[in-house]
Parts: sequence; structure tokens; C-alpha cells
Amino acid sequence: MSTSDLVRNDKPENSQVELVPITPKLLAMNRASARAAAIPPALLAYQPEPYRIGSGDTLYITVWDHPELTSPAGPQQQTLANGRLVRPDGTLFYPYVGTLKVAGMSIEELRKAISDKLATYVEKPQVDVSVIGYASQRVFLQGAFMKTDPQPINAVPLTLAQAIGTATINTEQASLSGLVLTRDGHDYHLDLDALNGSGGMAPDIYLKPGDHIYLPYNDRQEAYVIGEVVRPMALNFKTSDLTLTQALGRAGGLNQTTSKGKAVYVIRGVEDLEQAPAKVFQLDARSPAAFALADQFKVKPGDVVFVGPAGITRWNRFLSQLLPLSGLISNAASANYNFDR
Repeated sequence: MSTSDLVRNDKPENSQVELVPITPKLLAMNRASARAAAIPPALLAYQPEPYRIGSGDTLYITVWDHPELTSPAGPQQQTLANGRLVRPDGTLFYPYVGTLKVAGMSIEELRKAISDKLATYVEKPQVDVSVIGYASQRVFLQGAFMKTDPQPINAVPLTLAQAIGTATINTEQASLSGLVLTRDGHDYHLDLDALNGSGGMAPDIYLKPGDHIYLPYNDRQEAYVIGEVVRPMALNFKTSDLTLTQALGRAGGLNQTTSKGKAVYVIRGVEDLEQAPAKVFQLDARSPAAFALADQFKVKPGDVVFVGPAGITRWNRFLSQLLPLSGLISNAASANYNFDR
């Protein structure tokens, strides 16, 4: 493969390929676009509202100086035994108050509602309400986590980092660059490795009830190093910071005998070639300075790193294919000569 082969447009397939030299300008543009796409603004803009009570929550209601209302099961019982479960229809029964529709209320709104109702029977009631069992608001996790149980959202806002920390990433199998946060039917793609790879902590991303978090496995996240390298191989992705230098290094580097230093390509396909051409990034690795560029060029899953052969290598391969054929012709000619005799 040569540069001229890639940019010629005399064939339909060649018009679907764009050759892009790896230069300092290209690397600067890639860094700028990566920073711009780090965290979708919609995720940073979301701020949690005060906790709203929901079906399945367990409440502990205290009426000071009235233990018969606070602990009907007896003060010797555990707090949970005296808790009050919000019914599936969102209602709650409380003595002297009756049935209240509590789903959707804040804790302060429910405290005031109970106080107002009890005021008919209790002089200046002092009421306190706390949630001792959170079940109505949850986020869901799937994929390469050690624990994928749904996590409740309580009165203290839950962040993405906290949820991931509780779930514990399976570091051997996870693809950190491919996390997907689904909210209200929209998928947000996040690179966990890049978020914390700039030397500082990533901003807090607060989770919303009903959010789904999916961390993909890395078994399908591969790049391929082929051609004139010491060990052609497939590379699994765990993070997004695999550079061209690292990819070539894991493959043992360029074959010093058979490789052509100018012909180092990274072939990056697209989903629809009719909409946009595939890109082929070229690195001229004949000078040491080229490896400084390669150390900043990020390889992505699905990329094919191809190292082309030197001219002498192509000639030797041509000869190796020709020689068996010439031997066969010589043997046939010799056999014909002996037969004629």
C-alpha cells in the first residue's frame, strides 16, 4: 500500500477513503474535540430536587411526648418495627389522621400535614418524619460491574461516581471508555478513563430516578496490528488512552528487515461509507520525531494498524512465489526432453 494508491480516485472504492497525515495540527484538533465532548452539558445541568416520598418507602413518624403514636409496637422494638410502609397506591394510614395521599410529598410537606391533622386531638403537636427505608426511587446498573443490584436514591443526592464505586468495576473485563447513561430515553456516552485522566477530578454528575447505567465488556473492543510488525495481534481495550506507540510496542515494533517506515497506517472505518469516507491516518516513522506524534495519537476500537512492506520485501516475496513456478517449468521441460529421447 502506498500513498498514491490511497488517494487515487480511478476506482470506486478509493473514493471512499480519505488519507490524513498524522501531524501536530491533527493532534491538537483531536484533543480539542475530546475535551468538548467529555461530558454532555445536559448531564451537568441536572440538579436533584428535594426527596419526594414514593410507594414502597418506609417512614418513621415521631410525635414528641406521645409514645403511643410514635412506637405502637412498643419502645423495646427496633425502629423498623415501628416504621410505616407507603402502600402501592401511594397512601399511608396514621392514627387520628386517617389515610393520607403521601406519594409525591416532600418530608417537610408530610410533617406539616400530619401536624395540622393531629392539632384537633393533640395540643401543639411536635411531629418529626424521617425515611428509614428507601425503595421508590432507584437507578439500575448492568454490564461489567461486580454488583448490579439496583441502588436507591435517598435524601442525599446520588452521583454517578458514588453509584459506580458501590457497584465496583470489573477491571479485567470492563471497557472504561464506553459507559452509557440512559436518561428519559436518551443515551449519553461517557469515557470514564478520560474524565479522570486530565489531572483533576471529574465534575459531579447527579443521577435521576430511573437512570440506567451500562458498562460494556471489552471482549468486542479490539484494535488490530497487522503487516510488517514482529507479532501481528489483536489488542483488547480497557481504557481510551491506547496510543499508536503503545499498539506498535505491544506488537513488538516494526520489523526492521521487512517494514517500510513511511508506510505506517491507521485505518478507521465508518458505519456508512455512502455518507462519509473511511479515514486512513499515515505516520512517517522514518525519523525519531515521528514517534513523539505516535505517542499522542489515540487508537480507537475497531482500528486496523497496518505497517507496509519495504520495496526489497515485495521483491523477495515476488521471487519466492516465482521460484517454485520456475522449478516446476524446468522439471516439466526436462521430462519432455527425456521423453523425446
